[in-house]
Amino acid sequence: MRPAKTGESKLDQDTSTISARAVSLITDLGQGESQVLMLALEMPGSIALLDDGLASRVAIARGIPIKGTLGLLLDAKRAGHITAVKPSLNKLQDLGFRLAEPTRAVVLKLAGESSQD
Repeated sequence: MRPAKTGESKLDQDTSTISARAVSLITDLGQGESQVLMLALEMPGSIALLDDGLASRVAIARGIPIKGTLGLLLDAKRAGHITAVKPSLNKLQDLGFRLAEPTRAVVLKLAGESSQD
């Protein structure tokens, strides 16, 4: 960490150091994934919401905790924010979210829901 300049807070100092690290993110990531990872680097303790495989690997390599859409849905049900995961999975798939049938079955099982339609 560099020495603080006159009038600069510790937060300003830490943020500029983290931002410099964020610039070196892999350039193959999309703009949205890059921004999520930069924000996560600038806000220690945050969790990055990612479904992209490469972005998830970059996050893990940088020590950024991640959660995907499916994990978020399971957390929402456990917390009582939604009563069922299946309608959200159906809607996501209708919108083009790619979800393998075995993965869908596991998510529904974890949610305590039937995979039978």
